[in-house]
Amino acid sequence: MTTLPKSSNLRRTELKNGIVLLVTENSAADVIATRIFIRAGSCYENPEKAGLANLLGAVLTKGCDGLSSFEIAERVESVGASLSADTATDYFVLSLKTVTADFIPMLELATRILRSPTFPLAEVEMEKRIAIQDVRLQKEQPFSVAFEQLRQVMYENHPYASSGMGDETTISNLNREDLVKYYQTYFRPDSIVISIAGRISEDDAEQEIDKLFGDWQNPVNIQPPTMDVSFPQTKPQRVITPQATQQSVIMLGYLGASVHSTDYAALKLLSTYLGNGLSSRLFIELREKLGLAYDVSAFYPTRQFSSSFVVYMGTAPENTVIALEGLRREVDLLSSSKLEENALQAAKNKILGQYALGKQTNGQIAQIYGWYEIIGLGIAFDQKFQEDIAALTSLDTITAASQYLKEPFVSVIGQEEAISRVIV
Repeated sequence: MTTLPKSSNLRRTELKNGIVLLVTENSAADVIATRIFIRAGSCYENPEKAGLANLLGAVLTKGCDGLSSFEIAERVESVGASLSADTATDYFVLSLKTVTADFIPMLELATRILRSPTFPLAEVEMEKRIAIQDVRLQKEQPFSVAFEQLRQVMYENHPYASSGMGDETTISNLNREDLVKYYQTYFRPDSIVISIAGRISEDDAEQEIDKLFGDWQNPVNIQPPTMDVSFPQTKPQRVITPQATQQSVIMLGYLGASVHSTDYAALKLLSTYLGNGLSSRLFIELREKLGLAYDVSAFYPTRQFSSSFVVYMGTAPENTVIALEGLRREVDLLSSSKLEENALQAAKNKILGQYALGKQTNGQIAQIYGWYEIIGLGIAFDQKFQEDIAALTSLDTITAASQYLKEPFVSVIGQEEAISRVIV
């Protein structure tokens, strides 16, 4: 194993087979949290197999060599531990949390699940039915429908166009063989990051991980395919969809920078300034002063490829047009007017305060360090992000807004009479 220099109380180690281990010794609570990240999120699946990674996440813990779904659940619940698998856009993660005394047997169980899943056919079929039901429920949620169609026009054939859930057709066509092939392609040591935080020494954690994972070899005849991460060059467009709703949902979307870009921090700050909380610009101007919004906010997800900068509002049907104009006006101001110093500092304080609060538990610590590592940022990004935010100026924000927040993609959902006045 090769060990890099320590950063604070965090140590990064790389096993000979390529597994990266991050250990944060923290004795504040008698709990150890583990996150096992795999470079295998929904953006790695083919469009015709949409929903495959999500299905794998649902089935992975439902059976492994020698243990049924019930037996796995019984072992976990008998000691009050938690064990779950989740699929995100850019990664897959197996999460474990347990008291220190039960950590070793629970880690052994998690390893067994990860290295020898059986994907029982009955469990696969049951989870497919649940996934299809979830898709149907999403279609009844105006926000979900609006965001789904916004992603599709923004990203077209790029993997980010999909929610990761798939649709009824793609899910119905998935089978156990698809899961096995996906697993064999992406679940390999050189695509894994293990992040541990809690009452355990760095040396003990490394010894245990090496014992459980050190003999896992990368397949020589299977290589993950190269992703096509090119982005569409189409001009922004509007998608207007009639739906029998009580309110209109309006979304503006802009193709933003990836987390690897030097503009990431500026866009993150602008998103916070616009739509994070009751003191945000959108809330004050469009809800409090004008009374237009039931709900109004902004978000800018952290993505390893070009992310989406989105502002949205739920409004009364008769206010659809004026609400759309108000959202557009507030975003356009970011490119023409510098933020006042007090507004800039308030947004910085909000981001940095929320960031600090997001690293209070061992689970949060294991999550954030492992996440940074799996998407290629490295553990140094923890400090870099905070420094980048603190160093931002009003000129930085107006420069980023002028580059990224120009003509938006628009998605509107609402009653036909109300949205018919929106010009397509």
